[in-house]
Amino acid sequence: MSKILIVDDDPDFVEATRLVLESAGYQVISAADGDEGLRKAREEKPDLVILDVIMKTVLDGLNMSQEMANDPEQHDTPILMVTSIANRDYAALFPTDEYIHINGFISKPVAPNELLERVAALLR
Repeated sequence: MSKILIVDDDPDFVEATRLVLESAGYQVISAADGDEGLRKAREEKPDLVILDVIMKTVLDGLNMSQEMANDPEQHDTPILMVTSIANRDYAALFPTDEYIHINGFISKPVAPNELLERVAALLR
């Protein structure tokens, strides 16, 4: 059974995503921001991270993904970034000229079947 870490500060999104993933047989853990997410990623060693961009700070999720990229034990953990940043005023702050350490990107709201397809593809 694959273990998935959801890092998002929206409890409704976390709960909805947890229900979808658990119904498909995944083990789910969660964190509310990048700092807690990094701690749980190190402790729990998830097979995949679903990561929001904007949490405590505008680029909290990007900072977490970079920290994971720099950590030899977490470097290979796939990251699916989920955000509504395209619909926000913060989109201009999103870096477009540098490598972002993620394996996929999906916009909120996320359809359950699309989420499961993306998760399955990244865990292959």
